[in-house]
Amino acid sequence: MSDFYKDVLTGVVFLIGLLGFVSGEYIISSTLFATAAIASNVNTNRKRDNDGQLACK
Repeated sequence: MSDFYKDVLTGVVFLIGLLGFVSGEYIISSTLFATAAIASNVNTNRKRDNDGQLACK
């Protein structure tokens, strides 16, 4: 899966979590927020190169 699709998927999960929070589904929305945060951190860490700097590839 390309980085664009991963970013879109993370954004969609975040937006669904936001809609769930507004509608009162707090347990589901907090799970979706956690999923979006973990996915975002995993994607960021995979983009780092060996020096610990972000790679702009």
